[in-house]
Amino acid sequence: MKVAVLGAGAIGAYVGAALHRAGADVHLIARGPHLAAMRQYGVRVRSPRGDFTARPRATDDPAEVGPVDHVFLGLKANSYAACGPLIEPLLHDTTTVVAAQNGIPWWYFHRHGGPYDGRRLESVDPRGAVSAVLAPERAVGCVVYAATELEQPGVVRHVEGTRFSIGEPDRSVSARCLALSEAMRAGGLKCPVEPDLRNDIWLKLLGNISFNPISALARATMRQMCLHGGTRQVIETMMAETLAVAGTLGCEVGVSIERRLAGAEKVGDHRTSTLQDLERGKPLELDVLLAAVVELAEITGVPVPTLRTVHALSDLLALRSAA
Repeated sequence: MKVAVLGAGAIGAYVGAALHRAGADVHLIARGPHLAAMRQYGVRVRSPRGDFTARPRATDDPAEVGPVDHVFLGLKANSYAACGPLIEPLLHDTTTVVAAQNGIPWWYFHRHGGPYDGRRLESVDPRGAVSAVLAPERAVGCVVYAATELEQPGVVRHVEGTRFSIGEPDRSVSARCLALSEAMRAGGLKCPVEPDLRNDIWLKLLGNISFNPISALARATMRQMCLHGGTRQVIETMMAETLAVAGTLGCEVGVSIERRLAGAEKVGDHRTSTLQDLERGKPLELDVLLAAVVELAEITGVPVPTLRTVHALSDLLALRSAA
């Protein structure tokens, strides 16, 4: 199995290192000091499950890699539309694109069935720009339950979790998903093939849609947000509104809000990816988290006043941080 990790940051490098340990032909695509460190020292993983170093190939030129079986997409969702020149050299007729993104993916209504089948969401696929680069037919969904941080160039701090749930948009259990799952599990990761990954998407989103923007607005860690009474109440309301939208679309999360909050509190003083991006001056990945759900609420007629308020505030923050 030949795998390219396009955007080999903290999550991408962690997955690439695990797959390399399992014997896959892995190519990490990155740039800058992080790429230089991985070339010289390999990917150094620091984890409570045990430290290890893996030495997959690393490059900044996808043309050096050529066509692969799977592209693990570690880029931020807001850069998908511009990634055409990077991903095109990696594709052959049956290459899959495994998008490890938070939030609502561009392929959400692809082969969805029902009244919204094939509908495009402007917030995640503006004017079809993402679908033009990443054909929905190639998409294998991926919901990441692992928390990682790039501690320094070439060094990934694995905080917790090893689960990467994957699934087809049409809800089939395909041969390509089973093969990828087997390789991921051989590398020490959990990788269930879910018959309806959209349920997992909403489960993960339940936390991301609330904790990520609030953490950036308040500059707070997971524990701090959970322990502050006012913030906790806002997060509970955001989660309740999110569940209402998911339910209208036929998705069941299966976890109570209180349980989700308790799990987040146990994570401790972890900084969300959005807060990390804000601190590093990077663009904030909020359209797929908040704007997409507000758009879905408009489509389904579900009132989401708190989500709209937090979206307005965080959208202004994103605009100001990008200026």
